[in-house]
Amino acid sequence: MTSTAPATAPPARFAGLDGMRAIAVLLVVVYHLFPPAALPGGFIGVDVFFVISGFLITSLLLREQVSTGRVALGRFWQRRARRLLPALAVVVGVCSALAWVVGGDVLVDLDAQVLGAATFSYNWVSVAGGGGYFAAATPELFRNFWSLAVEEQFYVLWPLIFPLFLLLPRAWMRTAAAFALAAASAVWMGVAIAGGSDVTRAYFGTDTHAFGLLLGVGLAFLLARVFRVTDAAPAALVATTSDGERGPQWRPVPDAALVAARPRWVDARAARHISGAAGVFALAGLVALAMVPQSSTAAMFPGALLAASVLSAVAIVAGVWPGSWFGPAIDVRPMRWIGDRSYGIYLWHWPLLVLAVAAFAPDTTVAAAPMWIGLGVLAATAAASALSLRYVETPVRRHGFRASMRLLAARVQGGPGARLRALGVALSGALVLAGAGAAIAVSPDETSAEAAVEAGREALEKALRETPAPIAPSPSATDAAPPTTTEVTGDQISAVGDSVMLASAAGLVERLPGIEVDAEVSRSMWAGPEIVDELDAAGRLRPYVVVALGTNGAVDPSSLEHLADTVGPKRGLVLVNAYAPRDWIPGVNAELTAFADDHRNVIVADWSGAIAPHEDLLAGDRIHPGAAGGRIFADTVAAAVDELAEERREDAAERADRLAEILSADLLP
Repeated sequence: MTSTAPATAPPARFAGLDGMRAIAVLLVVVYHLFPPAALPGGFIGVDVFFVISGFLITSLLLREQVSTGRVALGRFWQRRARRLLPALAVVVGVCSALAWVVGGDVLVDLDAQVLGAATFSYNWVSVAGGGGYFAAATPELFRNFWSLAVEEQFYVLWPLIFPLFLLLPRAWMRTAAAFALAAASAVWMGVAIAGGSDVTRAYFGTDTHAFGLLLGVGLAFLLARVFRVTDAAPAALVATTSDGERGPQWRPVPDAALVAARPRWVDARAARHISGAAGVFALAGLVALAMVPQSSTAAMFPGALLAASVLSAVAIVAGVWPGSWFGPAIDVRPMRWIGDRSYGIYLWHWPLLVLAVAAFAPDTTVAAAPMWIGLGVLAATAAASALSLRYVETPVRRHGFRASMRLLAARVQGGPGARLRALGVALSGALVLAGAGAAIAVSPDETSAEAAVEAGREALEKALRETPAPIAPSPSATDAAPPTTTEVTGDQISAVGDSVMLASAAGLVERLPGIEVDAEVSRSMWAGPEIVDELDAAGRLRPYVVVALGTNGAVDPSSLEHLADTVGPKRGLVLVNAYAPRDWIPGVNAELTAFADDHRNVIVADWSGAIAPHEDLLAGDRIHPGAAGGRIFADTVAAAVDELAEERREDAAERADRLAEILSADLLP
C-alpha cells in the first residue's frame, strides 16, 4: 500500500545524538564518582539530557503527525514504557536487594524512594521528604531518579499539549511559544532562589526545571524547515518499524527529495562549516561550565543551567545539520557505545556508588569517595548497563513485555541448556524480588544520625522539665578563684554546640547534672560568639563555657578571640575539637590547639582522640554519637573542665603565694 505524506517529516535518526548522550552521562558520572576536583559542575549533564529529550520526543511526534496525520498516544506511551521501564525495574530491584544485604542508612526511606520511582514522581517525593541532590552525605539510594521523573512527567504531558502547538499556523510561532515557556521556567527558578527558596525545590521542581526540555521542543519546531519534504515526496506505509515494533509507520523519504525540498542555503558549504565550528564551541562551553563549582545563587540556578541548555541546543543543531561533519565526529564508536547505554549508565552509577561507600568505605561519604571506589563503581556500571541493554532492554523493546515473557517460558520447555539458563534467570529474579521486598519492609524513616540527634533533643527537653536551669550570677572579683572541690559540677557549666553536642546531650545531663546546653543542627563556629554574648547579656553565662562548633566548617581565629574576650579572665573556656570524615577537620583541630596554647584559661577537650578508637559507637555518617558515644563525649568534656579547673586552682595558688611573699617582704623591718 502506498500513499503520499504531508510536509515536514524529520529523519528517523539524527547524527550526533549518541555522542551528545555520551557527553551528558560522562559529565554526570565524573561529577559523582570522582569528586570534587574533576568536574565540580558536572551535574549540568542532566540539562544536556533534558534538551536532547525535548528535541527528540518532539521530532518523533512531528514525524508521526506528518506521516499519519495524527499521534497515537497509546502507541507513543507504550514505546516509552518499553524503553524506560525494564532497566528501571532491574536497577530498583537489584540495588534494593543489595541495600538489604549492606544494611544501615542506605535503607532509609527506601519505601518512599521506590514509590517515587514507580509513579514517576520521585522529584516531588524527594522534595516533600526533605531530600536534596547536593546534600551528598545523605545516602539516598535512588536520588538520581529525580531527573527521570521530570522526563517521564514530560513524556506523559507533552503529547497531550502537542496538538495545541500545531494549532499555531507557522513554525516560528510554535518555536517562539516553546522558547517563551522555557524562559518563564528559568525565570521561575531564579525567582525561587532569589526569594530564599530551598535549592532542592528549585532544582527538582518540574515547573522550575523544565526549560531544557522546552528548549529542545522549540529546537525541534525550529529545525522542521531544515528537514522539510514536499507534499509530493513518496513515502511507503509498512507494517513493521525499524526497531521491530508492529504498526503503521512511514519510511523516510529519499535524501534527494529532502535536499530538493529545503532551502538551498541549508546545504551550502559555509553553513556546514559554521555549524561544525559552532558545535566545537558549544562542547568547549559545556566543559568550561562543568568546571565551575556549584553555588546556591541565581548565577548557578538558573544561570549556569540555562547556559548549559543553550549550548546543548547549539551542539544538537551542529550535529543534526545536513552534511555537517560535527555529528559523525562525536558519534565515533566509543561515544556511540556509551550513548547507546547512557540510560543504563545513568541509572546504575549512583546506587552502586552509595552501596559501595556504605559497604567498603563507611568512614567516608559519597561526596569524598576515594579514587578506587570510583573506578570500581565505574567498571561495575559499564558491565551492568551493557548486560541490561543486551538481555533486558533490547528484548523488551523489540518484542514487548508479554512476548518477552512468552519467550522466556518457551526456553523453559526447550533443551536442557536453555531450560537451565531460563530457570537460572527465574531463580535470580525471585531472589532479587525477595531481597527488595525485605529491604522495603525494614526501611527506617530516619538515618541513624537523625535518630541520635533526636534522642539528644528529647533528653534535653526532659532534663529541662525535671530540673529547670538556674540563672548563673555574673562573676565578681570573689568568683575569680575557682572552686576547691575536686570536680566541677554541671550547674557551673554553659555548653554551646552543634548537632554532635546535641546528639550527646543525654550523656551530658547524666554526667553533669544541671549543665545548660544550647545546641542545634548545622551550627558553625561563626555562630558561637553571638550565642555566648546573648548568654552573658542575660546573666546566664556560667564559670565554665564549653564550645563544640568545629564540625561544620573551618574555624575563624577572630571568632575564637571574640569568644575568649566574652568569657573573660574570670571564667574558663573549653574548646571541643571535632571528629568527622570531612577535609577541613584536621585544620579545625590544629587551629583550636594553637589557640588554646596561646591563651590563658583556655583548654581543648580531645573528642577526636577519645572517639577515634570507638567508631562503632557513631552513627552511619561517622559523625554523630549514639548513646554510648555520647557518654564518651560527656566524659571528655568533664575531664577537660576538671583539668582546666585544676590549672586555675594551681594558678590561683601561685598568685596567692607570690602575694604572700610580697606582703611578708613589706612587713619586714
